[in-house]
Amino acid sequence: MPPVPPFQPRLAAFLLFLGAAPLSPAAEDKPFAFDPAGLAKLDAAIDKAVGKKLVPGAVLWIMREGTVHTRAYGQRAVAPVTEAMTPDTAFDLASLTKVVATAPSIMILAERGLLKTGDPVVKYLPEFTGGGREKVTILQLLTHTSGCFPILPRDFAWSGYTHGIALGCAAALESSPGSRLIYSDINYILLGEIVRRVGGAPLEVFAAREFFQPLGMRDTGFNPPPSGHGRIAPTEKVGERILRGVVHDPAARQMGGVAGHAGLFSTAADLGLFCTMFLNGGRFGETRILKASTVRAMTRNQMPPRMNAQRGLGWDIASPHSRPRGDRFSDKSYGHTGWTGTSVWIDPKANMLVIFLTNRNHPYERAGISDLRETVATLAAEAAGVGEARPSR
Repeated sequence: MPPVPPFQPRLAAFLLFLGAAPLSPAAEDKPFAFDPAGLAKLDAAIDKAVGKKLVPGAVLWIMREGTVHTRAYGQRAVAPVTEAMTPDTAFDLASLTKVVATAPSIMILAERGLLKTGDPVVKYLPEFTGGGREKVTILQLLTHTSGCFPILPRDFAWSGYTHGIALGCAAALESSPGSRLIYSDINYILLGEIVRRVGGAPLEVFAAREFFQPLGMRDTGFNPPPSGHGRIAPTEKVGERILRGVVHDPAARQMGGVAGHAGLFSTAADLGLFCTMFLNGGRFGETRILKASTVRAMTRNQMPPRMNAQRGLGWDIASPHSRPRGDRFSDKSYGHTGWTGTSVWIDPKANMLVIFLTNRNHPYERAGISDLRETVATLAAEAAGVGEARPSR
């Protein structure tokens, strides 16, 4: 990754770009302030998780009404040598790729009239046919209701981007389109290829041009160069090497590091820029990235009424994956998680977002951190004075 300015000046620039108060505001400005006691509880909970080795370290970024609180915890790396976590650490985002790169790229194409979400996938991927596939729509890929199998074959007697797409198009459906929620990486592998064919550029180029560069997300991209690997949180040990700056997801790795479901690397500060754009209805400062109507469509429930889950176009709203919502955020909130230990949650009603990034599978796979994500979200909302605790499950 390219060198970046010191973190504190970048934070100041972020707040000024928001139109928020500077880091040292005059007293009469009276910006929003998080409750110090609440932040102390939040810090203690994350420190406890690090101490119990649930995660080696973490970066937290929370924002409400333009006021940002961020902190790094624990270690960025514990093998082969120990490194302290820093606020500007970059992480393998895993499935956050779906909502930070792929889904918004599809929606940009829809805004420009180059596709419709109700179109059958076969219109853009002619090889995606047979066995009921011709009935699958782009909307169903976006909402994980296509019936597609969850993952590509893991025998890895294959390699290459083109081979991965061919396998995705040939994978048998697990259920009839529109009948079930089956969270599937194949859905987004296919969407990434639709971006390439319809948008005229590979996903990594298209997303950078349409989102990352206009938003100033200088630390976000696929296949980060080796010169920047030292600031990236490593993930799992595979064979004799620890993955660092190389995507953890096996299918994305087989496909060359770029796929619609995984492969993106970013920092908390960069994700703050992206999520703020969503909080502001598709606008960041004077820059219009997405139409307000597109943001509304992406973040409202798009699932058939009979399904016991709520998902938008890419975003999760209320489903088995919604633990980062915590116990206080509103039913208008939405977010997503990543396998490596990353998550974002956005609540437009509270004008607040929570970004929590860990490398929980360094240097080995651990149990999931759903409970920790829920605790972080709940305590962050509490420190911000948001909502009331819902009854426990």
